[in-house]
Amino acid sequence: MSASSQTFRPDADNTIVRAMARHVVGAFAVGPNPYDVAVEQFESALPHVKLKRGLIDYLRRANRALLISFPVIMDDGRVEVFEGYRVHHYTTLGATHGGLRYHPGVSLDEMKALAMWNTWKAAVVNIPFGGAAGGVTVNPLSLSRRELERLTRRYVTEISPLLGPEVDVLGPDLNTDEQIMAWVMDTVSMAQGHSVNAVATGKPEPLGGTAGRIGSIGLGIAFVVEELFRRLGRPLEGASVAVQGFGRVGSHVAFHLTRRGAHVVAITDLGGGIYRPDGLPVEEVIRHAAQTKTVAGFPHTEPITDGDLLAMPVDVLVLAALGNQIRADNANRVRARVIVEGGPGVVTPRADRILAETRPECVVLPDILAAAGGMVVSYFEWVQDLQSFFWTEGEVEARLRDIMIGAFDHVWTLAEEKGISLRTAAYVVAISRVAEATLVRGIWP
Repeated sequence: MSASSQTFRPDADNTIVRAMARHVVGAFAVGPNPYDVAVEQFESALPHVKLKRGLIDYLRRANRALLISFPVIMDDGRVEVFEGYRVHHYTTLGATHGGLRYHPGVSLDEMKALAMWNTWKAAVVNIPFGGAAGGVTVNPLSLSRRELERLTRRYVTEISPLLGPEVDVLGPDLNTDEQIMAWVMDTVSMAQGHSVNAVATGKPEPLGGTAGRIGSIGLGIAFVVEELFRRLGRPLEGASVAVQGFGRVGSHVAFHLTRRGAHVVAITDLGGGIYRPDGLPVEEVIRHAAQTKTVAGFPHTEPITDGDLLAMPVDVLVLAALGNQIRADNANRVRARVIVEGGPGVVTPRADRILAETRPECVVLPDILAAAGGMVVSYFEWVQDLQSFFWTEGEVEARLRDIMIGAFDHVWTLAEEKGISLRTAAYVVAISRVAEATLVRGIWP
């Protein structure tokens, strides 16, 4: 029986997402500018892809970016002005897709980076989406529910010229959830005069949301890790796992890996960390975090820090917190055999090079491959909404597994053939597909 077919579902009501959001202080830890990281990762694959300079310049840049300033009436009658963004990186393959995030640190460079990463993420799993990203510079925890709704609806109205099921599709991201996606869908629908379900993914099921959406990134990561261990000739059962970040990605990765026999021995979040060498009861930790807003203080565990976790000699290190976690200043401390990026920009390019030179046996599973499950299931939701024909959770899981394993096999084979890292191979696969589509369509006029 598959893990998600059990009745237990981590943060099914978004309790953990809300709890973790209270502690979020930045989308990226101190380190390089995310757009610089995205460009450098793109350029690192270019020696293995034959592209002309003009096409390289085109793919390095966003196709379009919208900067908006808009007023919102607060509950006390005041008017506050907020700044927001929507960036489309690549539009040749079809509709763009990417998350909407609310955070005080949202910036244009961050949106450009996320949009580019989403292009490669969709391409590496062969999904016909281009990459997009959007956000509002705001602390959502300072807003009431009504203020949050008004902000969302005004943001959507302001970017509406760029929205549509065949143009740009929004999904949830940092500090946004299925309720916000419901408001997105309703705002567009009211303007159009009819229901436009496919303009947003990550919606509640009564509005066209798909079964199997909750935890799809974590489940996709579990599929890829399981296949990696098979390729390495190692048993996943009994493997030690450390997880940094315990929100909508980390909690589900821990859950699904535990269901496959791995032992999660350490977890940290922004409230603290816990360690138990014989393995943690992940379902109990999830319930504890939902009640206390952190994993810290879970009974019969040793307290640890992020630094302790990053230096643990575990089989698998899952990084599902902020970007820029493994950098040049701490890469030499990492002792895990496998590093899994649960989000974008987690391992910086300089850290990648240090790991390759000092620990060539360490395998890094890049975000654009490992964490593509959310993109895949968003595509499933979009397809179901357009067809008004919906699948069961079992069908969603089976199709997700097929796509994730197929993408991993393609990337693994290329990496072995060329003697390159999985990250470089994933970028080569993605860039090659995007470049081919661009050239086949042609440059008009």
